[in-house]
Amino acid sequence: MGSTPPTSPGQGPVPEILPPGSVSNGYPMPSYNGGGYTVAPPPPPKRSRRRFGAAPATYGLMGINCAVYVLMVFTGTNPIKPSLEKLLIWGADNAGLVLYYNHWWRIVAAMFIHGGILHLALNMWCLWNLGMLAEPLMGTFGVVAVYLLTGAAGNLLSICYNWFKFHNLDGGAVGLVGHVGVGASGAIFGIAGALIVLLKSDRLPVPPDELKKLRRSVIYFAAINLVIGFSINVGTSAMGVGMGVDNMAHVGGFACGLLFAAPMIPRIGSSRNTFNLRLRVAVGIVTGVLSLFGFFLAQQPPR
Repeated sequence: MGSTPPTSPGQGPVPEILPPGSVSNGYPMPSYNGGGYTVAPPPPPKRSRRRFGAAPATYGLMGINCAVYVLMVFTGTNPIKPSLEKLLIWGADNAGLVLYYNHWWRIVAAMFIHGGILHLALNMWCLWNLGMLAEPLMGTFGVVAVYLLTGAAGNLLSICYNWFKFHNLDGGAVGLVGHVGVGASGAIFGIAGALIVLLKSDRLPVPPDELKKLRRSVIYFAAINLVIGFSINVGTSAMGVGMGVDNMAHVGGFACGLLFAAPMIPRIGSSRNTFNLRLRVAVGIVTGVLSLFGFFLAQQPPR
């Protein structure tokens, strides 16, 4: 999931994703008069409020990603095209290192590492757009949880795919040199998947037509970027050179986002106790599924 120098197909995954064009940078809460909708009460007096306070999880996650990138650059990593070796040092996802040497920490570390300034900028733009839309619906803890869990799901699926695809070809040394993945895009696809489910709720005090537009824009975002990712890999394979996209991380993150939001309800329009209960159930279910998946993968390398 990170930008790397031109490599052979399958090496140096680079998920270049486009920002959700029509997704607003915050949850729309306009006033509607008539038409059967409740008229919004007069807005409270404006208070000076830091933007961070409006979406602490979104800005906090963006800050961590940017801080890691700055540290990488200050310690000698190429800011435009980091080498595979540098990415691995910082914690890139890698099937061989995870499964042979039990570097399970890479599952989490990789979602905060990026392969160059362009990769970081695109991912942070998408995270900002989707995060500002998701945080009013999921809460601060919910956004952090969906980011970490869906990002981990994407990295686990990527490991599984690379292991079974390249294990025999590499004679059991898969991933020790190439086939690395970095970036936040698996988690970003996870947030998109969760939004697609939550924006269908009839609890939200927003006209159905507006909800449909928002939900459609998130669906288009996910679909278009998945198509772009697979198209890039087809072109790379055909030419034998170029960058790769870790599509399995995108698919895994997106599917996990759908699962995460399935038992949930939006925070807006729901009681706090009910929302918190549903959120805990969602975290518990996804954590259990990922634990079982990780246990399955741990049994694959020869002892």
